Amino acid sequence: MKVDIYKIDGSKSSKKAELSDTIFAIEPNEVVLYEDVRRHLANKRQGTAKTKERGEVTGSTKKMYRQKGTGNARRGDIKSPLLRSGGTVFGPKPRNYGFKLNKKTRQLARKSALSLKAANEGILVIEDFSFDEPKTSKVANMLDALKASGKKALILTAETDHIVYKSARNIPGVHVLESYKPTTYEIMNADVIVIQEGAIMGLENSIEPKNEEAVA
Repeated sequence: MKVDIYKIDGSKSSKKAELSDTIFAIEPNEVVLYEDVRRHLANKRQGTAKTKERGEVTGSTKKMYRQKGTGNARRGDIKSPLLRSGGTVFGPKPRNYGFKLNKKTRQLARKSALSLKAANEGILVIEDFSFDEPKTSKVANMLDALKASGKKALILTAETDHIVYKSARNIPGVHVLESYKPTTYEIMNADVIVIQEGAIMGLENSIEPKNEEAVA
């Protein structure tokens, strides 16, 4: 599929970018999308929540009163979960919430995310650009010209560009990544994805590596 290439001032250039149909124009798989986003969020969880159970709280182990005949609950010692300051029943323990998905599933999820964005006109290709010095206003003006101001934007660069990164880091909702780095979550979380022209190949190769023999 071919898309327009924009200039940094928001105008269309005379060139068009060729995007792979096998990445940007497939039928999105919503189940795989959900699982990969869930995997990303689960792997970010610390899993450090912990409560004290009956055997871990401070208190006497002496039975407070006889088992039968009092009309009270058979709760045993003062550390019973029925009492204030007693132990917690089935409370959380430190654990690892993360899980894995196989490589092809993750690739399909990223393809589905990009195809969904492309179908909803959420992908903009822009000519390669850089700045002489970090300047937040330059990125803000570029996004405004592209009618992406105020939206959550993901800017994909062809290579590591610290100046562009520093220029965008103070703008709420705007993130800058190298073309091979965005996850399914980051793609879906963005309202608009701004891809540098030179970053297209890196993005496509990170998802669907091309065989050198096929390229030749």
